[in-house]
Amino acid sequence: MTAGVLLSGCDTDQVSLATNAKANQPVPPKLLAAMVEKDMDLQSPILVRLFKQEAELEVWKQARNGQFVLLKTYPICRWSGDLGPKVREGDRQAPEGFYSINPSQMNPQSAYYLSFNTGYPNAFDKALGRTGSQLMVHGDCSSRGCYAMTDEQIAEIYSLGRESFFGGQKAFQLQAYPFKMTPANMAKHRNNPNMAFWKMIKEGYDHFEVTRQEPKVDFCEKKYVFDAAKPADAKRDPVFDASAKCPAYVIPEDVASAVREKQGRDEAEYAKLVARGTPVARMNTGIDGGMNKIFAAKIPEGSTGLSEGAEGTTLQMLAMAKAPGTIPGHVNPPKPNLDAVAAAPAPQEEPVVAVSAPAAGTRVATAQPAEKSQGGGFFSNLGRKMGMGTADTTATTPPPQATASVTPATTSTTPPTAASRLKAAVTRFVPGHDKSKDAAKDAPKPALAAAKPAEPAKPDTRLAQTRPALKPSVGDGAADSGQMSGAAPVVSSNSFDSRFGAVK
Repeated sequence: MTAGVLLSGCDTDQVSLATNAKANQPVPPKLLAAMVEKDMDLQSPILVRLFKQEAELEVWKQARNGQFVLLKTYPICRWSGDLGPKVREGDRQAPEGFYSINPSQMNPQSAYYLSFNTGYPNAFDKALGRTGSQLMVHGDCSSRGCYAMTDEQIAEIYSLGRESFFGGQKAFQLQAYPFKMTPANMAKHRNNPNMAFWKMIKEGYDHFEVTRQEPKVDFCEKKYVFDAAKPADAKRDPVFDASAKCPAYVIPEDVASAVREKQGRDEAEYAKLVARGTPVARMNTGIDGGMNKIFAAKIPEGSTGLSEGAEGTTLQMLAMAKAPGTIPGHVNPPKPNLDAVAAAPAPQEEPVVAVSAPAAGTRVATAQPAEKSQGGGFFSNLGRKMGMGTADTTATTPPPQATASVTPATTSTTPPTAASRLKAAVTRFVPGHDKSKDAAKDAPKPALAAAKPAEPAKPDTRLAQTRPALKPSVGDGAADSGQMSGAAPVVSSNSFDSRFGAVK
């Protein structure tokens, strides 16, 4: 029976504010201190905002001046689906829009520690024929269309809602967005098919931003209406029906004026960003939802998915930070669609591309007189590799006068000597060596093939094997030490040191 309950939705246990040890945990002292600092009463009203892309849940609380002030931001451990509203039962989408949470929606006996029902579908969702049920904000960090927090986080959020109800708030508002409705985010997602819906709910976002008051929400003609009031000559308040024609209503001028000014600034900034060519966000490539970076950093192979990754830092650096709650072992982080990732160009594969023919011809030609000199040519080249010569010179590059006359038709066919092989090894082990030229060394050399018909040069495929297309290695530099076609095998550093000592 329990399994059936869990499969039917995020949570279907009986909901109430009944006496329950978990549901009656006190508000933590740190939050109480923050309320004192921000001039709030413990039982004043709250308002909640959710953002998928940022993977954050904000709790706002009314201060004594009547305006809502941000009390605390909670990182979301897991949300599922894509950016965009929930449309039908089973689509795994976490809802977006404006919802009302009353005491009956609070669940102290949730299978996911504690929870509250978002109230999806609201009248707007129903007018569009959207389906779904039991969409929750809950603990356990596991989501199938919900917003999942850690148990410790949901205990705090639950306690704040409970105290607001004890203080007389009949219901608190939940605002769920795909992202913070800034001009930058709107420009980034301008080609998304949900943009018309997002612009509509941005109106409510703007009302809250300019007033810091909970916006009054109504529905008519299958759309949202915010802060509607009766006209001056009306005898009664307008009656709204989500599927019917909108009644006569007005928006208070002080609110309407402030919203217009904000929207004008946002539209001007949006136009500038689009004109500058702000990149358009990639559409969902099969990734299921997102996770805040602080949680992704704590999980093996963790990923933020459709949420934003760490900016200015890495998940490895965040791994040392303290997690806001206990992360259960069954957490399933967002996973990418590997087929879509494989189809995208991989930057790490660029060094494998063969260099142009002139560079290859110049590189393999070695002036024999330099090799037969009394050691000056070898050690001068070695000196240049150690930082005493030009950075573009390699140990096998002939003198300028020899290079100028070398062409593919006149390339020396003399087999490489022991000295030239030693030079090739030196170029691979000298610190600061320009590894971008090593790809040229691995390309087949026609001149060498002609010089040794019994051992035709073969393309060295080991470089590609050491650089998987989908998983960049932290040891990428090692891939540049592949063996040059026609040269002696590259030896280990210890073996090379002993050989070099013998030369000295």
